[in-house]
Amino acid sequence: MAIEPSELKGRKLGRALTKMGKVTREQVHEALGTQKTRKAPIGQLLVELGYCTQRDVDEALAGQAGMAFVDLAKLELDEETIAAIPSENAQAYQVVPIKYNPKGRKLTVAMKTPDNFQAVDDLRLLMNFDVRAVVADAGAIDAMLSKHYAKSESVVDVVSALAADSKFEGLADRGQSIDLDAVMEAAEDNQVIKLLNLVLLQAIRDRASDIHFEPFEHEFKMRYRIDGVLYEMVPPPQHLGAAIVSRVKVMANLDIAERRLPQDGRIELTVSANPVDLRVAVLPTIYGESVVLRILDRGNVELSLDRVGFRDDDLETFRALIKKPNGIVIVTGPTGSGKTTTLYAALSELNDIKTKILTAEDPVEYDIDGLCQCQINTDVGLTFAKCLRSFLRQDPDVILVGEIRDLETAQIAVQASLTGHLVLSTLHTNDAPSSIIRLVDLGLEPFLLTATIEGIVAQRLVRTICLKCKEQYEPSEEELMELDLLPDDVQGQKFHRGKGCEACNGSGYKGRMALFEIMGMDDSMRELVMKEASTAALRDFARRRGMRSLRESGLMGIYEGQTTIDEVVRETIAEDD
Repeated sequence: MAIEPSELKGRKLGRALTKMGKVTREQVHEALGTQKTRKAPIGQLLVELGYCTQRDVDEALAGQAGMAFVDLAKLELDEETIAAIPSENAQAYQVVPIKYNPKGRKLTVAMKTPDNFQAVDDLRLLMNFDVRAVVADAGAIDAMLSKHYAKSESVVDVVSALAADSKFEGLADRGQSIDLDAVMEAAEDNQVIKLLNLVLLQAIRDRASDIHFEPFEHEFKMRYRIDGVLYEMVPPPQHLGAAIVSRVKVMANLDIAERRLPQDGRIELTVSANPVDLRVAVLPTIYGESVVLRILDRGNVELSLDRVGFRDDDLETFRALIKKPNGIVIVTGPTGSGKTTTLYAALSELNDIKTKILTAEDPVEYDIDGLCQCQINTDVGLTFAKCLRSFLRQDPDVILVGEIRDLETAQIAVQASLTGHLVLSTLHTNDAPSSIIRLVDLGLEPFLLTATIEGIVAQRLVRTICLKCKEQYEPSEEELMELDLLPDDVQGQKFHRGKGCEACNGSGYKGRMALFEIMGMDDSMRELVMKEASTAALRDFARRRGMRSLRESGLMGIYEGQTTIDEVVRETIAEDD
């Protein structure tokens, strides 16, 4: 008689197999005895002893989780069921749809292991289905994926299909009222869902940092940013803009009916075993709502100072700064310059059992074990300043302030450093010396800066040359003039660029590297700050004391064949000698 999964739910594996009649109690006790001398799963030992098969173990594991085990070889899948999940989703989550009810939006999928709960949750979110999961043999699932999902459907294919479908043409958003029922119906349309899923998966696969959905007068654009540069995707029909935006808002738990005010939300996914957070920002424009999704792929980030890109001497200097018992260390640069990654890498190095670390962030971008991370929420009055005040009563050793935005936050950061804490934070300035003037402009007294600031690190990201199409070339005089150099200045130096190939999508670049400018605060520099010296005077003095400017760091990257003249000119400014 067949055993129902509910009868096995929660039982230990040995008891589940015994209940199924696959092994005896004596055999389980023998395997448990073997387990005392050899650390291996009980199921594996029972298979090795020849008392049951791997399929028996898989079926028992499924029963433990209250899930049925199915034999895919006995199932005939129709085209509608196969088409219920796009190829990219099936491959990414390693699942096969085996039963589909389009009217009730119910879907049953077979997966390799019963602990792949994230796949079920993501499919519910992405596909807007009521998803039920069963377990099947891993080899059978691989065979099904190869058979039915060998050809991946592209964004171009789905856009072409949608262009031929006129059922949503009445949804063009010009700021007037919209039939919310029609918008909701469009947001739940399988083709719209499929298009958005393909865009998300392609962007994550290509390691994009942002996805932009932008309404214009005569078109609706989709673009994504890779290595700091925006690339346009095939645009969908303009009338689908409202449906795509509404689908994103549904996934992010935002208000579909609200189209007059900005909204912010978050979508959490797991793609190819990597946790991915999508920060959603919706902005009303004259032609509809513009949406930007910031992709935070926690599986790809390298939270180690050795991997951030510091040169050996800069790394030694920065490590010395963050090892100080108190004071303020600031990382500065524009949005998207890698400041957060550098600070997280610093915290990862400081993170040990002896150190209490508190962070105030907006938003919390990466979850790190051992850190007490606080999400800023201005809607309920939880600001950086209020968070910092509370931090001082939590007995911390190190405090991270996501950004110093106002005088109140700056004053509490100063107070924290004066009372024996190390404070790490960010600013938005062009370079390290100008951060001093920025803090004075906020209202901080120079004597407080000299007492607390230990160092300022300016940072930029430049694209690196694709290694597969890298070539040496001779730059023109015009290119050298962009760097304020003459041919005589670069005698003996080699310059490189990328020709453009399939690996880099014809751009000639693959990946990015960081440029750093580290300004330490010694007694002489503090005297200049007290005298309210200009940014130019601070920069000149720091360079004479050995500070390497962002432009000089860029030149070193060019001469070492890592990046190009265009990239360094784009991201840095020339410094007057």
